[in-house]
Amino acid sequence: MSFPDLLPRLAPWVSEVRGSLTPNQELAKVSWFRVGGPAQLYFQPADEDDLVFFLKNLPEEIRVTVIGSGSNLLIRDGGIDGVVIRLPSKGFGEIEVFDGTKLRVGAGLPDVKVATAAAQAGIDGLSFYRGIPGAIGGALYMNAGCYGTETNERVVTLRGVTRAGEVVTLSNAEMGYKYRKSNGPKGVIFTSAVYEGVPGDKDAILARMREITEMREASQPTRGRTGGSTFKNPEGHSAWKLVDAAGCRGLRIGDAQVSQLHTNFLLNLDAASAHDIETLGETVRKRVRETSGISLSWEIRRMGYFVPGQEVREFLDGEVFAAAEYPHP
Repeated sequence: MSFPDLLPRLAPWVSEVRGSLTPNQELAKVSWFRVGGPAQLYFQPADEDDLVFFLKNLPEEIRVTVIGSGSNLLIRDGGIDGVVIRLPSKGFGEIEVFDGTKLRVGAGLPDVKVATAAAQAGIDGLSFYRGIPGAIGGALYMNAGCYGTETNERVVTLRGVTRAGEVVTLSNAEMGYKYRKSNGPKGVIFTSAVYEGVPGDKDAILARMREITEMREASQPTRGRTGGSTFKNPEGHSAWKLVDAAGCRGLRIGDAQVSQLHTNFLLNLDAASAHDIETLGETVRKRVRETSGISLSWEIRRMGYFVPGQEVREFLDGEVFAAAEYPHP
């Protein structure tokens, strides 16, 4: 599948953009699941100024979607229309330690590098990022967390660019953080953030990070094609236990499989489509509801269009998910 080329609509100002612009980019190449259709126009800005210029000039009616590093994400096989933006580490990967326990980091920086930089500086409280795949932009958006700590406990301020191309600074409170979600201003693309930790011992922090690495590798399919934790933990329950109790460990549809190692992970064994993965996820949700009465909520973001005739229904017996209602950042 492909979309009409957007670039002719953006002439002549688009020639002044310094970042890369690719029509009909195959998003499967940048998705951790290695599935998904094309982006109508894929944009990697050179830096924040380049992003501001692009958004100020982009016609309002053109959809903008941000995909981050593609880790906690399922892109449907029909692809995404409009402009898909991904902030590269080059241009959005700065990191600065200041005031003893604070770090200013770019949104394109991998989470693990923030954990490492904090440890090297003797700053405690950010080692949990060692256990989270992806980049800071996605962590800020979804309040990523693990091993007892969440992003909202450490982030102080966030810097971003609105859909209109205005640079804004947001406080932690303005983000309205909740479990695995934020409720800040719609359409803001985060470009950097300031975190604050507490004084700590470098060696002790690094030892804790090694423990996290060992725990992840022992309990999660870290080397597989996966999107990370699939479902949110319902209050008072663990999603993986509900999935396991529903008899879904190892459940397979095509080349999509529920991990044998950790049942809250879905895998692309080789040639799965996004349709296979989403169908598997909905099959799991249906079985969990039937066995426990609990409706699991997706933690992985799903976006894009279905291929006609390959729509996925909620719980496989409800309404077809509205393809035009995929989530925006």
